[in-house]
Amino acid sequence: MKIVFRVAVLLCVVSVASYAFAKKAPNLEFKNLTGTEVKFADLRGSIVVVNFWATFCGPCREEMPMLSKLTQDYAGKKVRFVAVSADEDPGNKKNRAKIDQFLDVQKPAMEIWLGADLGSLDRLQLGNVLPATVILDENGEIIARIMGQAHEEDVKAPIEWLLNGKTGPPPPASVKRY
Repeated sequence: MKIVFRVAVLLCVVSVASYAFAKKAPNLEFKNLTGTEVKFADLRGSIVVVNFWATFCGPCREEMPMLSKLTQDYAGKKVRFVAVSADEDPGNKKNRAKIDQFLDVQKPAMEIWLGADLGSLDRLQLGNVLPATVILDENGEIIARIMGQAHEEDVKAPIEWLLNGKTGPPPPASVKRY
């Protein structure tokens, strides 16, 4: 009986420790819409939802309004939403025009960054499917990964857990929606 109890306690400690020692996100670099360099380190101090999308991605088009709504729902709290385009070579005028047209239609309420690629997704362990989302705590630690089109609850659960001081059961560390 003592062994079973010790194993159960050890499993609980390991489970909690996996969140206590979450992996810090790499300091990825992109550009904002004006061409200024931006980095993940610039996001520290806020809970951050970083979504990777592309103009050619149908599920990205469907997901963007939900993320824009959540951006507005969490306005005034320490939560930032950033959407990073994974369109090829956003410096190319033709490709940038596609991005601008997409943004004109979608009118996202969040920050827009440019220049993601499969390497960016790989460094965040998001696989190679768009859309993909990572949620970071105030220290830049990865709290949750969503691979594929996120559902509202996939995004809200980690945010609420963080806003409530990490009380209660932690949200799933990763969700696959494909």
